[in-house]
Amino acid sequence: MHRPPACSAPIEMEESMKDTLKPGIESEFKFHIPGSKTVPALYPESAEFQEMPEVFATGFMVGLLEWACIKAINPHLEWPQEQTVGTHIDVSHVAATPAGFEVTAKVRLVTVEGRRLVFDVEAHDGVELISKGQHERFVINKDKFESKMKEKLAKRKT
Repeated sequence: MHRPPACSAPIEMEESMKDTLKPGIESEFKFHIPGSKTVPALYPESAEFQEMPEVFATGFMVGLLEWACIKAINPHLEWPQEQTVGTHIDVSHVAATPAGFEVTAKVRLVTVEGRRLVFDVEAHDGVELISKGQHERFVINKDKFESKMKEKLAKRKT
């Protein structure tokens, strides 16, 4: 799998993550798929999306995988001051899932390099595997991150 070089850390911070944040952390997260997580709901403004099948949208599936990763590692961070942000996603979406199904996301932390975290991720809808791949997150300090976002907003051209 081609992987771009690791992106630079989003925000500088001191290393303060708990010693328990190590490769091998696994978690399973289940979520019932409502109609509000289907393709037409992803961008209600899009006429094209409104014509598409009412199945679990890839965008929402990515969010579910991120959520599962967050839930897996939060006990190993100084939450909510330490948080993580997604920086890379490389997953398949190989099977459609109708609303009403329960999707199980399974995640495993495989790499910890400073504040960079890499997870193996997969999702299953009770009938078949719907997604598999990797997801990268970076540990951030919430206050520092929000300060940088305020600076960025101030630089925005209106």
